[in-house]
Amino acid sequence: MPKKVTKAVIAAAGFGTRFLPQTKAMPKEMLPLIDKPIIQYVVEELVEAGIKDIIIVTGYHKRSIEDHFDQMSADLRENLEQGHKAELLEQTKSISHLANFAYVRQKGSYGSATPLLNIAHLIGDEPFIYTFADDLIPSEPNRFTQMMKLYDEFQCTILPCRKLEEEAEYGRYGVVSGEVIREGVLKLDGIVEKPGSKDKAPSDMGSIGGYLLTPEIFPYINKAADNLPVDKEFYLTTYGLEPMLKDHIAMYGCTLTNSKYYDTGNKLEYLKTVVDYALKRDDIGPDFKAYLHTVLN
Repeated sequence: MPKKVTKAVIAAAGFGTRFLPQTKAMPKEMLPLIDKPIIQYVVEELVEAGIKDIIIVTGYHKRSIEDHFDQMSADLRENLEQGHKAELLEQTKSISHLANFAYVRQKGSYGSATPLLNIAHLIGDEPFIYTFADDLIPSEPNRFTQMMKLYDEFQCTILPCRKLEEEAEYGRYGVVSGEVIREGVLKLDGIVEKPGSKDKAPSDMGSIGGYLLTPEIFPYINKAADNLPVDKEFYLTTYGLEPMLKDHIAMYGCTLTNSKYYDTGNKLEYLKTVVDYALKRDDIGPDFKAYLHTVLN
C-alpha cells in the first residue's frame, strides 16, 4: 500500500549572520512575527496538512527552539493561572502538543543536503516533507496540503514552484523545466540550481522551499557526500534532485495556488513579513494600519 506522508524535517541549523548581533543569542528561527516565532508558523502549517512527526535539525546555539516546543515551566503556568490569563495559558500549553518533536544536531558540510544525511535513519522508507524554518508561504489550500494531494496521485517527489518575475530571483532559486501535464502541474525533466540570470535558466519556474521527498533521495546524497570537494556547498538540488532527474526518476512540480512567498532570512523581507502579518490580525490590524498612515503621510 502507498505510504502516507506523516513526517516532516525542518532545517534550522543556520547561524543567521544577516541578523547579527541579534542572532548571537537568539536563533533566527525564533525571531517573532508579532507574538509567535517564525518557526511556529511553519510547524502549524505542517500540522494543518496532517503531519504528525516533526524532526528539527538544529545547531549548538538553538536550544531555545527545543524549549519553545517543550512543555511550559511550572513558574510560567503558575503566573498565568494566578493572573487569570486562561486564553494565554491554553495557547501556550497547546504548543508542545502540536506534533511529536525530535531534534538532531547537524553535522557535516554546509548546505541544504546535509540535514537529510543527519536524519535518514529517522525517516526510513517513508515519504516526507523537507522545509526551511525561515520560509513562509501562506496559500489556499495549505501549500503542504497541495503537494501531498499531488503525491497521492503520482507517488513521487513533488517540488513546490512559483513563476519568477524578477531577474534577481534567478540567483536565489533552482529553476525547473518539464512538460505541463495540466494547469499548475509539471512533469519535470530538469532543474538548474541558481542559474544566475533568466537567459541561463531553462524556464521561468522556480523551485521554492518545502519539498515533498521520497526515500529515493538518500542514496544520491550519500554517494555525493563521499565525493564532495571540501570547498563546495552541499546543495540538495545539485547533488540530489538533478541526478535523480538525469536517471529518469519521476518528479513533478506543483505550482502553488493563492500563495505568497515570504523570505524572512534577510532584514528587509523580514520587516515586510511582520507588517503584512500584523495587518492581517483582527486584534491589531486596523489600529496598526491607521498608525502606518500617520507615519507615511
